[in-house]
Amino acid sequence: MPLIDKFGRTIRDLRISITDRCNYRCVYCRTGNESAHYAELPLGDYLRMARVFVSLGITKIRLTGGEPLLRPSIVELVGSLAALRTPEGNPPELALTTNGHLLAGMAEPLQRAGLNRVTVSMDAVDPERFALITRVKDSYPAVLDGLRTARSAGLGPVKVNCVLLRGFNEDQIEAFGRFACEEQVAVRFIEFMPLEEGRVWTPEVVVPLAEILDRMARFAPFHEVAHEPSSTSRRYRFNDERGEFGVIAPVTLPFCGACSRIRLTSDGKIRTCLFSLREHDLHAAIRSGLPDEELARIIEFAVAHKEARHHIGEPGFIQPGRTMVHIGG
Repeated sequence: MPLIDKFGRTIRDLRISITDRCNYRCVYCRTGNESAHYAELPLGDYLRMARVFVSLGITKIRLTGGEPLLRPSIVELVGSLAALRTPEGNPPELALTTNGHLLAGMAEPLQRAGLNRVTVSMDAVDPERFALITRVKDSYPAVLDGLRTARSAGLGPVKVNCVLLRGFNEDQIEAFGRFACEEQVAVRFIEFMPLEEGRVWTPEVVVPLAEILDRMARFAPFHEVAHEPSSTSRRYRFNDERGEFGVIAPVTLPFCGACSRIRLTSDGKIRTCLFSLREHDLHAAIRSGLPDEELARIIEFAVAHKEARHHIGEPGFIQPGRTMVHIGG
């Protein structure tokens, strides 16, 4: 029996944050202040929780952070996740979201362990602008090397996620079009959401889908292509078929009605939406010694109470207590 919420949405995609540590301090995510406090569990606990999710019909798992490649033994975790089987007897599809800084040395081992795809967070294709956004000097070459290594290792199609902030990087849109064609990656632009530590979000900072498409048309003509109903991204291909880009527009074009996702934070709490105001403590059940059957009940209860949609920009909207880095990207 698949996981189906009260709105008839089938939940197939699980995102597991395995740390809220990060080696970057991106301006749209962190305040820039160092913190010695972080939350992460033994990797075996994530594996156990993932096993129960997969037994309930989850078919796709994405490892996130923070920066997941900071966790020692992540290759072993990927191998163990790849050995899981759905009720139909199939392994889950495994993906990873990373800032790419450590990816060059880990792409091939991860692919051999069973990782299928990788997404690299990369918010500029100009090294100086990249350093300004990440607050890390001279890191752009390492990310570019990681991206290329992942592509060569077969972790494709490699996707590049770019969060756009007005006044920081909206002038990079056309350059990213060129980058998508030259590097043969799928660039996805993401509208800035109110999930940052500094609480600086305003509607004026958002670069909306319509503006993104208008700017990309200055680079080259393109057309929209079909996408899965539950996909977060609207997809476009350049007319000469050299490359592809997408736009994830949770602010101006929400996709909540077809959402198939559920999240597990690095401290083991279930979140049914990025903007949930309630969490379900799955790891507490493990600490209490409950069997997998009880973990499954907690998961089923959480899915049954999944929100219909978020309320960004509406009167009375309340930002969640956790920010993006503490939820999982």
